[in-house]
Amino acid sequence: MSSTTSLAIVGDALRAVHLDHESMTGQSAFEEMRALYKIRNLIDHHAAQLTGTLERLRVAKDHGRSTRELLIFMGFAPSVAQRYVRIAGALALLPTLTAHAVDGVISSEHADAIVRGIEHIGKRSPEPIDDTARLSYVTDLLGQHFSGTTPAEISDRARTLGNQIADDTPGGLPAAEDRTINTLTKHTTTDGRLHVDADLDTEVGDKFQAAMERYGAPRPEPDGSPDARSTERRLADALETVLDIAAGGGNDVSMTPRTHVLLTIPADAPSLSSLEFMGSVTRATMNRLACDPTITPLLVDGETVPLDVGRDKRLFTPAQRKALYIRDRCCIKCGAPAERCHAHHITPWGEGGDTCLANGCLLCPSCHADVHHNGWAVFIGADHHAWLTPPTAVDPEQRALPSYSRRTLTLDAVAA
Repeated sequence: MSSTTSLAIVGDALRAVHLDHESMTGQSAFEEMRALYKIRNLIDHHAAQLTGTLERLRVAKDHGRSTRELLIFMGFAPSVAQRYVRIAGALALLPTLTAHAVDGVISSEHADAIVRGIEHIGKRSPEPIDDTARLSYVTDLLGQHFSGTTPAEISDRARTLGNQIADDTPGGLPAAEDRTINTLTKHTTTDGRLHVDADLDTEVGDKFQAAMERYGAPRPEPDGSPDARSTERRLADALETVLDIAAGGGNDVSMTPRTHVLLTIPADAPSLSSLEFMGSVTRATMNRLACDPTITPLLVDGETVPLDVGRDKRLFTPAQRKALYIRDRCCIKCGAPAERCHAHHITPWGEGGDTCLANGCLLCPSCHADVHHNGWAVFIGADHHAWLTPPTAVDPEQRALPSYSRRTLTLDAVAA
């Protein structure tokens, strides 16, 4: 008997199933639903395997299409088709996951989260992960599934594992925190509307999410009835509000920020720090965010009980920021206007660095990331001004550079 005939028989048997819903007890309804859950998981697993077979036999490619397009043509939703393609491509490398899928104990959504999680971890590793390491990560993520977590929570756990790899690698930077690959594209549609698509790192993404939460929150109608706007409309209105605020001026960068972002820092494991909306970040990014006045750090114990919330001494005061503007005038690395700069702690606040003029300098967001992630270092010279030490990739001799506003002077004059 062929597999096709077998599946047809299974389909006929399912069509013949009759459940007496009127006479069911709560226990029997629960048991039937659990049986259907297992059947659904098995069907999804076989569908993923068949997707791999279709790919291997070039059924779609021989007709100028992708396997995903073929599945969509057959009637599968695009997200389901993409999920089957991803799982099919990973089954051979993840035998432990396959074994659980064969037993019907894991849904395709959870399996897909594990597959994407392993791929995510691999991209953050400086070297290809070997079979032993891969098994360890799969076991960890499967443990998350069997403890009752959602696919999104499995993805969060994978990001945390990837961040730990990046933390343990000199100069390591996960893709989620690499602002150099941020993109925003826009084009005008045929009906004259603007379509925007963005791919943002965790820091910018969390700021965006925080702004949308603040300005896109539901508001009651004038008569007290619930907000009639859809979620999509509320977010579009929130973006307009943010643009209006930006267009309204306000160059006093010492003013209290209107959009706040929360950074949670476990006291005994700072490497597990996470942003409220975007999740796990590395220790280097945690140290950089501590300089940003729009970020509120929340120090918690092992039970996530707050120990300290944004101590005032963490932030540079308006007077201190004005002193930095007078001394540095602009970003000390690239010369970006002072209004766009963060007040950076040269010795990180989280490592005991003081919030004072002698431990601060102005850095724009991009150069701030270079200092925390890309090997640039800052120190205060004998002239009481900030100096930069480039990484060896930029200058093998690592010759110190004066701050941007003082590079028109000779080094001798600066030293004097």
